[in-house]
Amino acid sequence: MAILVIAEHDNHSIKAATLNTVGAAAKIGGDVHVLVAGAGCGAAGEAAAKIAGVTKVLVADAAHYDAQTAENVAELVKNLAGSYSHVLAPATSAGKNMLPRVAAQLDVAQISDIVGVESADTFVRPIYAGNALATVKSADALKIITVRTTAFEAVAAEGGAAAVEAVAAGADLGLTQLVGREITKSARPELGAAKIIVSGGRGVGSGENYHALLEPLADKLGAALGASRAAVDAGYVPNDYQVGQTGKIVAPQLYVAVGISGAIQHLAGMKDSKVIVAINKDPEAPIFQVADYGLVGDLFQVVPELTASLG
Repeated sequence: MAILVIAEHDNHSIKAATLNTVGAAAKIGGDVHVLVAGAGCGAAGEAAAKIAGVTKVLVADAAHYDAQTAENVAELVKNLAGSYSHVLAPATSAGKNMLPRVAAQLDVAQISDIVGVESADTFVRPIYAGNALATVKSADALKIITVRTTAFEAVAAEGGAAAVEAVAAGADLGLTQLVGREITKSARPELGAAKIIVSGGRGVGSGENYHALLEPLADKLGAALGASRAAVDAGYVPNDYQVGQTGKIVAPQLYVAVGISGAIQHLAGMKDSKVIVAINKDPEAPIFQVADYGLVGDLFQVVPELTASLG
């Protein structure tokens, strides 16, 4: 039994989500192969070969994989899937865009967002915004699975010595074209992989307040910045800051929630954080039900004091 993991990469290096997905594949058991589809992606293929537990790396290098559009990558994965018992991808925007297309074309059920592996055909996934867990058993010969990366430990990025094999590119379907990409550049850690996150909600009042209050605190902690959906919808910050069921699922070592009431969809995205600190003026705010430490107070007074105390 061999398992195919679809790598997320930038044609030069492997993204952290892939390491967690390989960790999930290891729990299923069997040989783990990694697919790197890109353009000029030899360096990414070599990086994938070093991942602990990987036995083979498949590299599909072609110009029409440069943007890694879901349609073209799905066509490639569909052609390769017959050699595998399981196909796994991270439950990121890329994985959730591409893998359902493969499942539909192969007429098998997708098992989405797994957080646990019971056996090779039985998996655990959250339902009802994470308020319940469903144990799902699949009778399909091929299991198509997206992995909630925060639920699995990342394997080591170094130490492996997998064979690298070139595979033929699939057809260029020409269904989509990348017109442009705007990338937010920041010296702070990437939100999905950060060990410390400072998040702001509607309670901060404005975008100006968000930056003035939370950026100094995040700088002191070496943290990434996040936000609730309410703050994003109000235009305080861009939507790539959003933490929650409709944003990014995170599980850092420390999550600081400032002015966030704790709507169900937000809690679904951060309640697996190791330590949760909540600052809110409303003592009845739902966020306090999941917080390890709660501070009831005026965030405009408390946050500057907290930042100053960090030296």
